[in-house]
Amino acid sequence: MLRRHHTQAGSRVSRLYFIEPDFIEPGSDIEDGMKEIVSRALRGLMLVALLTTQSAEGGDKFKVETVLQYLDQPWSMAFLPDGGLLVTQKTGDLLRINLEKQRFTVVKGAPESVVHGQGGLLDVMLHPDFESNHWIYLTFTQKKQNGYTTALARGRLEGDTLAGTKILLSARAVSGEGQHFGSRMAFDDQGLLYMTIGDRGDRRNAQNLQSHAGKVLCLTEDGAAAPGNPFLNRADALPEIFSYGHRNPQGLTYDSVSQRLWLHEHGPKGGDEVNLVQAGKNYGWPLVTYGKEYWGGTISEQTEAPGVEKPVWYWDPSIAPSGMAVYRGDMFPQWRGDLLVGALKFQLLARVEMNEARAQKEERFLQERKSRIRDVRVGPDGAVYVLTDGSNAELLRLSPAD
Repeated sequence: MLRRHHTQAGSRVSRLYFIEPDFIEPGSDIEDGMKEIVSRALRGLMLVALLTTQSAEGGDKFKVETVLQYLDQPWSMAFLPDGGLLVTQKTGDLLRINLEKQRFTVVKGAPESVVHGQGGLLDVMLHPDFESNHWIYLTFTQKKQNGYTTALARGRLEGDTLAGTKILLSARAVSGEGQHFGSRMAFDDQGLLYMTIGDRGDRRNAQNLQSHAGKVLCLTEDGAAAPGNPFLNRADALPEIFSYGHRNPQGLTYDSVSQRLWLHEHGPKGGDEVNLVQAGKNYGWPLVTYGKEYWGGTISEQTEAPGVEKPVWYWDPSIAPSGMAVYRGDMFPQWRGDLLVGALKFQLLARVEMNEARAQKEERFLQERKSRIRDVRVGPDGAVYVLTDGSNAELLRLSPAD
């Protein structure tokens, strides 16, 4: 009988799986497998020193420090005003990390998520007035009667507990497929919440205004359709939709200085895009694309069309982007206003140099580490923080080399 237990020691939360002894035969494959599981669990229970310098990279532009190790499929992070950090793990845990004491705990009360393909516990974000209301927003994969969808929940952070957790939105994007949940969030300076949802594996959804799939939604802090949304009064469209024609957006960030909302999305085989998101606009998928079918066939002969917004930047071949930030810190003044994008497939951090809303060129970092990048954030200290992907993932900190 397979059972699961959560344990905690130091800065590691582990899931320990074991099988009743009477099912285990000495020298069997099960016994060998159990040895590997126990070995991994013990490695996970090790306390990892913080802020250990690993290397200087980027032509002496910055140094890379390992802040945490042995994270289990982390997906997103959010900095707390007290200097702590919240990290979601796709497997379902919301972690509250005390960087100073080198410890973290599992926050109780997170919404019940399910791991299904690319889905699980996904994005995390603080309300702009967090210091007064303590609201935390989470996106996650929710199991429904006829499949799975992306959902939005909110709770009040009280110590290591998320109190009063409530589901604010269950997207009308239900499918049995396990891909393209999207699921990034951003608040603008008016307190409106933007949320991305992928096409859920059916590209026709992206142009269908009666589905949330393949869309950016604009919501109030309570999860309702925002006043002024472009399709609010149309009977043939869902009122929460802000923009459409997206494939699988896994990067979203609002730049309060320029008041621009930036998004990146996975293309098929090629054609990952950076887009400037605007109300009511169509971003083309699958009518236009720079990519092809995974088997090499043509999706569309067009890379642009009337009524379709062109990407500000695109990648061909695909880098599989995930995580995104606009740099507005002080540590790297030459990067101010530039976009920072993680890459899963190409295992790098990209800096897209911007001139207002125009992309100029790209610079790539961290390639020699050969780590899939899942999320990118600019910390309160102006350093760049990067979450790698996988079962032995790391939190990295990039700061000037000098």
